[in-house]
Amino acid sequence: MKRTRNSKSSLVYSTETGTVFPRCGEALALCDCAKKKQKQPEDGIVRLMRETKGRKGKGVTLISGLPLDNAALKKLAKTLKQKCGSGGSVKNGVIEIQGEHRDLLEKELLDLGYRVKRAGG
Repeated sequence: MKRTRNSKSSLVYSTETGTVFPRCGEALALCDCAKKKQKQPEDGIVRLMRETKGRKGKGVTLISGLPLDNAALKKLAKTLKQKCGSGGSVKNGVIEIQGEHRDLLEKELLDLGYRVKRAGG
């Protein structure tokens, strides 16, 4: 079911197709624009970001863009967490390390041979 351009309301759920992507009006399983938005850039650069969004003001360092599978990401995350002396996790191909550790992580990733770039604030 497609929505019209001039309508001010948008379809969110349809009993026929399930969840509907609001931008294009297609079913979420059939929508191409939702898949394009989630894709990370694969340019060979590892990005270090600091984020506090949704964490009640607590800072987290995010490492994205690593060309590794899930098992290798978990192994790398474990060693990086030990170097920083803090906790963390791997979610959706992104390593999250609790606290502000961009300086230390940048040095460690450069030593491992990755091209590192600071992204965000």
